[in-house]
Amino acid sequence: KVDWGKEKISFFKKLQVVEKVEQPEKEISLEDAKKIKKDAKVGDEISVEVKSVQDFGRISAQTAKQVFLQKLREIEKEIVFQEFKEKEGKVVSGIVQKVGERVVYFDLGMAVGILPKSEQIPNEFYPLGQRMRLYVLEVKQTPKGAEILLSRKHPKLLSRLLELEVPEIAQGQIEIKACVREPGSRSKVAVQSKVEGLDPVGACVGQRGTRIQAVMQELGGEKIDVITYSDDPKEYIANSLSPAKVLRVEILPKNVALALVSKDQLSLTIGRDGQNVRLAAKLTNWKIEVKALEESEKEEEVIEEMKKEIEEKTEEELKQNLES
Repeated sequence: KVDWGKEKISFFKKLQVVEKVEQPEKEISLEDAKKIKKDAKVGDEISVEVKSVQDFGRISAQTAKQVFLQKLREIEKEIVFQEFKEKEGKVVSGIVQKVGERVVYFDLGMAVGILPKSEQIPNEFYPLGQRMRLYVLEVKQTPKGAEILLSRKHPKLLSRLLELEVPEIAQGQIEIKACVREPGSRSKVAVQSKVEGLDPVGACVGQRGTRIQAVMQELGGEKIDVITYSDDPKEYIANSLSPAKVLRVEILPKNVALALVSKDQLSLTIGRDGQNVRLAAKLTNWKIEVKALEESEKEEEVIEEMKKEIEEKTEEELKQNLES
């Protein structure tokens, strides 16, 4: 029995109640048992406090020590588990402890976290002793203790880092509405101001870009586009294609949005290997088609042409489904 307040440990041994004691290490007389428990009877088991360590046999002392240390380890494991279970979905700081073929181990202070290959940023290096911030993906209790699964590529890592870097987000003045990443390469974040007159993009970027650069540096130079969220799908989609300038967005059937841009903005709108428009589509949950307007073309004509293409695709899909 442990009394944490008094910093006292009491030890007890269980003895069998008998008429006549033949094995003092295991038995207690009925007369002595009744002094401890009035209604004791032969055959009962009585817990008797050990007043002196001399009352222990060598084997009993070793057993007591092992049991106590085991219980202490179990308590320590539970404390660590509860500590990190509360940090699920949050960011922690860790130091690279060991690098394996498919996993990196991080010293988190009270425990060791695991960063599997599937949660690592592509081509990111993990030098021993390097301090990094990581997203706590999941914490599980195992016979060996808490298993802490970490991530460097989860979108929430970016959200949490922005929250740490931008006080207006932490204070609830700015809300992160959506966040998508192609880890290590590029990300897009949609933000909305909850306070009139507060520029959400400017607050996130910071003076001379200091705030966003700090987050980018933490993510190994990952480029981050911060855009303004809007309830108007047309405006939101146009913003999502930043840094390109969009002339017009038209909502078409089948959850398709047509973004019209000038010829000189086409490559910027699409991005390298289609990355910009791909991230914008993920951010807004719209299928985005991009069309560059020739000087002789009119916007309405291009829109009607695209509508016809979608209708023809829909009819073709229906026909194929019926045939199959």
